[in-house]
Amino acid sequence: MKTPGRRITAAATAREWAVVTIEGKSCIEGIAKQGLVQRTGLSTRDLRAVDPGLSYPSSILGRERAIVVNLEHIKAIITASEVLLSNSRDPLVEPVRRELESRLAGATQKLLSPNNAQGGQESTNDVPRGATTKALPFEFRALELCLELASKRLEMETLALEKEAYPALDELTHNVSTLNLERVRQIKSRLVGISSRVQKIRDELEHLLDDDVDMAFMHLSEKLMYQASVGQSSRFDFYKQPPQSSEESDGDHEEEDALQEEKDDENENETVIGFRPNLDELEMLLEAYFVQSEGILNKLATLREYVDDTEDYINIMLDDKQNQLLQMGVMLSTATMILSLGITIVGLLGMNIHIPLFDVSPSLSFWEATGGVIGGSLGLYIIILAYYRKRKLL
Repeated sequence: MKTPGRRITAAATAREWAVVTIEGKSCIEGIAKQGLVQRTGLSTRDLRAVDPGLSYPSSILGRERAIVVNLEHIKAIITASEVLLSNSRDPLVEPVRRELESRLAGATQKLLSPNNAQGGQESTNDVPRGATTKALPFEFRALELCLELASKRLEMETLALEKEAYPALDELTHNVSTLNLERVRQIKSRLVGISSRVQKIRDELEHLLDDDVDMAFMHLSEKLMYQASVGQSSRFDFYKQPPQSSEESDGDHEEEDALQEEKDDENENETVIGFRPNLDELEMLLEAYFVQSEGILNKLATLREYVDDTEDYINIMLDDKQNQLLQMGVMLSTATMILSLGITIVGLLGMNIHIPLFDVSPSLSFWEATGGVIGGSLGLYIIILAYYRKRKLL
């Protein structure tokens, strides 16, 4: 007998997912972790990659019955017939859901249209030789949309950063102030963050392109057709589990999660036998967005070089001003030394002692002494400055 307390616990552990079907219809469903494991065949470790409460690097994981997509704000599980979007209440996820609905509904109508169903000679004559009119499988269309939206968001952030960065850097070169330096510091911080995010997506796409086994796992629809044609598949059998009652303890769930993760670890070490899909479509899809990520990285690298050049220019300007200040300090120190020497001479002449110089006319001796001290000080100062310039100290 199910108790109310256990029903509340089961409902509390269920998380809302936006489910978009192959026909382009969507709904919000509350799915618990165990129900999601049975529905998609994923391990609890794979589900952590799409947990909105955890921070995982960008990744695309091909599994036996699903593709796990974690790209920027898009955390989705793609199967052969539906897409499950995590964190469905997030304002950033809502446009993804609407775009999936429109794209998938439009693709379904196009496939079911009379012109496409006829597939006559007229439609094939317009296609270049070597090209194909075969529509992409559902999982590839959903994956393409996730990659497109993630790349578009990064590209928009890159363009916005470029529009803000170049004027700020130019302003800094003309006016080195605390405000301008703080603006450039914030821009550089954003630049590092965006570059890191784009680099992660680029590395993940490169990893997939270099691994044919991972790409083979992502052919979900073709695997289903292969199983139907062969009749059985020891490698791609669905992982089924009887429904669990609410009386089972939480400890049983944890043990089952651990056993499931061990089973998935063993499966990942196996090789695909007997299933040889055509990887050309997926390779072209991934290469297109790999090239796009490379282009974004090139823009960011150009901006980084401009920032580095501006920093070098600012450092040169500051060094030049520092050198000018040092030269001014040397000149002032020399002037102070000469002035101190003149004051010393005046002090000696002002002593209350009798010397022959005091026997001459008072007015004449005063101006001669004053002119001699001032002229001697200026002459000595000029000689010292000339010596500094000759030794290239100034």
